[in-house]
Amino acid sequence: MFRKYSKSDLYRYAGKTDYRTFLKVWYSTPEYRTIYWFRLAQAYNGKPLLGFMARYFLKKCRYKFHINIDPTTRIGEGFFIGHYSNININDRAVIGKNCNIAQGVTIGQTNRGKMKGAPVIGNNVWIGPNAVIVGAITIGDDVMIAPNALVNMDVPDHSLVIGNPAVIKYKDNATEGYVNKTV
Repeated sequence: MFRKYSKSDLYRYAGKTDYRTFLKVWYSTPEYRTIYWFRLAQAYNGKPLLGFMARYFLKKCRYKFHINIDPTTRIGEGFFIGHYSNININDRAVIGKNCNIAQGVTIGQTNRGKMKGAPVIGNNVWIGPNAVIVGAITIGDDVMIAPNALVNMDVPDHSLVIGNPAVIKYKDNATEGYVNKTV
């Protein structure tokens, strides 16, 4: 499982998955490095030494690059972080495959009220800079969330989400040209 997910993440960054590409992306892209340690921490969960090492390096990435992803978060294959810094993803969130996240994104939990819980995000979703997604909501497939949007309601498939409060507009192929190199 680790190898499959790691390769799909690498493919989203470079369009190739050979060893030379891995080394190039590893040394030049801190976002991929963080995702790699995240996948490794998930793969070695429950294994004392290897699990500890993977979680240690994931934590180092958290503090160095300001990308906060807990190893228990469920993220599908082909995860792509466009720019690092100030990214927070709740450990109860679920993210589908081929999702893009930009800098400043918060995917958080609401602790009270009718929306108590964390979001479930579909496949082929693009989340713009400084967007905030909170509560027990469902984001459909092929959804583009514009920069600075506050999303605290369900979003259907094939939608564009704009503003604060969020305004949802139907759009076929909403993420075309934004979510590339899908697996």
